[in-house]
Amino acid sequence: MRSRAALAGIFWSGFLVLAAVPGGLAQSTSGIFITPVPDAPFTGVIKVNRTIVRPDGKVENLNTIRDVGRDNRGRIYNVFRALVPATFAGTPPTVRVHFYDPQTRSYTYLYPNQHSYITGTVHHPPAAEPADLIASPAGSSTPLNQFTKEEDLGTQSVEGVPAHGVRETQTIPAASSSTGNEIVLTDEYWYSDDLHMNVMVKHSDPRTGSVTMTLTQTARTDPDPSLFQIPEGYKPMGSPMARTQP
Repeated sequence: MRSRAALAGIFWSGFLVLAAVPGGLAQSTSGIFITPVPDAPFTGVIKVNRTIVRPDGKVENLNTIRDVGRDNRGRIYNVFRALVPATFAGTPPTVRVHFYDPQTRSYTYLYPNQHSYITGTVHHPPAAEPADLIASPAGSSTPLNQFTKEEDLGTQSVEGVPAHGVRETQTIPAASSSTGNEIVLTDEYWYSDDLHMNVMVKHSDPRTGSVTMTLTQTARTDPDPSLFQIPEGYKPMGSPMARTQP
């Protein structure tokens, strides 16, 4: 059976796949999953700090932010922005906007550059408690392997939100690594029982780099209802009327 650290590695590998977009690099997945649960509204900003270890050994630092929220009905929204150099001044450009209604199972993706959108309905709702909520009270039923150690980090405030932390450390023996040296990978998950979601996640791999995502500026209020609506002037993706903005 696959270990939780291995599952975490797959999760983060997916996150680290990047696509080129104007003004920077776009995230391929959310990293922090906003659980679509009712009666726990909030708004906030997820800060993403990433380092990339290039093949020549040079380290590149990238940042971005995501506006996120969830209303009393459990509807969620995410504003995805480009990953930009840490020296970039200002707000990274928006790549896409996503919102989802768990009551109708309907999703929408907005593409501001094209003034277009995609909408549809999922056949099965996403898991309310995804596999990476290791620090939640339910934890994970997947057993650890002989190379993985789990450490309870207790509770602390993450940007004003009480959270429980768990660190998983996976050691790849020198004989099994591609470098011939022992490799230590770490993953941290900080879970808020009040918000029913991770509020900080960290991943570190000396071969490829690191990622830290932190929920900040959290307010326990309903988001503006207009955030869950398709803006006026947007056309379905592929429509002749959908235009590309300069």
